Amino acid sequence: MFSRLSDKLQDVFKDLRGHGRIGESNINDALREVRLALLEADVHFKVAKDFVARVKEKSLGQEVLRSVTPGQQIVKIFQDELGALLGGEASPLNLGPQARLLIVGLNGAGKTTTCAKLASFLKKQGRQPVLIACDLQRPAAVEQLATLAAQIDVPIYRPPSGEKDVLRVVRDGMAWAKTQDCNVEIYDTAGRQDLDSDLIDELSKVKELLQPKESLLVCDAATGQQAVGVAEKFHSAVGVTGLILTKLDGDARGGAALSLREVTGQPVKFSGTGEKTDAFEVFHPDRMASRILGMGDVVSLVEKAAENFEVEDAARLERRLRSAQFDLNDFLEQFKMLKKMGPLENLLGLMPGMDKVKSPGVDEKQMRRVEAIVLSMTPGERARPDVLNARRRQRIARGSGTTVTEVNSLLLRFSDMKKLMKKPGKLKKMMARAGGMGMLGRN
Repeated sequence: MFSRLSDKLQDVFKDLRGHGRIGESNINDALREVRLALLEADVHFKVAKDFVARVKEKSLGQEVLRSVTPGQQIVKIFQDELGALLGGEASPLNLGPQARLLIVGLNGAGKTTTCAKLASFLKKQGRQPVLIACDLQRPAAVEQLATLAAQIDVPIYRPPSGEKDVLRVVRDGMAWAKTQDCNVEIYDTAGRQDLDSDLIDELSKVKELLQPKESLLVCDAATGQQAVGVAEKFHSAVGVTGLILTKLDGDARGGAALSLREVTGQPVKFSGTGEKTDAFEVFHPDRMASRILGMGDVVSLVEKAAENFEVEDAARLERRLRSAQFDLNDFLEQFKMLKKMGPLENLLGLMPGMDKVKSPGVDEKQMRRVEAIVLSMTPGERARPDVLNARRRQRIARGSGTTVTEVNSLLLRFSDMKKLMKKPGKLKKMMARAGGMGMLGRN
């Protein structure tokens, strides 16, 4: 999402770090580029202006200008201010023993999918959520939510077919929830193509009836400054208590994420990073600031690993990785563990210094071909790759839909990898030769 903004900011600060001495002219030049980068990323113009002014004021302090490393000091100021702009610290949901959550937003923002993602997230946290379908406007909205509820195994209230009275549905949903063993009720409401008086009036009545603990606005991060305007109007109408940004895995400029907190005064609480129901995470402003500046997010990476890996499996793999026993069976198991953590390119963005390793350096199709080749081998062949003669390699190529050249390339690089595991210092060179994280090389 922030790749273009990140690239421009890193270029600005790289130049700033290169100066042994920094004066006001250097700072002004750098911040002019920063302001342009923010505006190009679709950050609200007033937000960009005020942000740059705050950074400039702190950067011109004598303790910075006289510092041994003024460039580094200014980058630190920028990082801190960026984290503050995004909201400072993560804002947890206000749930208590029992909670109702009202989910609102425009059509196309991913509101219904977000309801399911939120329910799945809360379920993993030990809560007992239920879903109440209150979107009576969009065709198949109720069916979509019911399908998602079945996928995550969460109870759902579905209104009778043809029902048009939203308030009656909300009352019935509240009564139904009392019969369930639940402590969080999530209400999916209808969106519109644009804000109108009917929508506002309907949502106001629903909120008055529900008295929810949280009213969460789902915003499509790809809509740029339009998302800011929508957030302002929803907030003034129904008192939004938090925001959920969707499509943060897209290619858009992402300025909405940098503007929403400043403009509305409400925190971004969650972000959606993909289509699957588990592609949903708590929004950590300080970690996002680090990602934007290319410093990675090791904490989130460790959390993802802890969530997806069994400690015993990881420990066993590590032991084999350090020994001569590591074979293609272990490689396949490691590959599957990595896939659980999400798209490889997203994971690289969490690693310091790896945010610029993108396609074609990291090719998901290429990685799928690697997996297909290994799966086309027998367990015995994976354990002893040295038995793979020409005839067997031809069979594996046919079975995986690849070529013998690709099979040979994988086996050669796996052999290199085993050798280099005993020489960690050379691993980076091998990765570069292999095309980033790929095992097939470049065609």
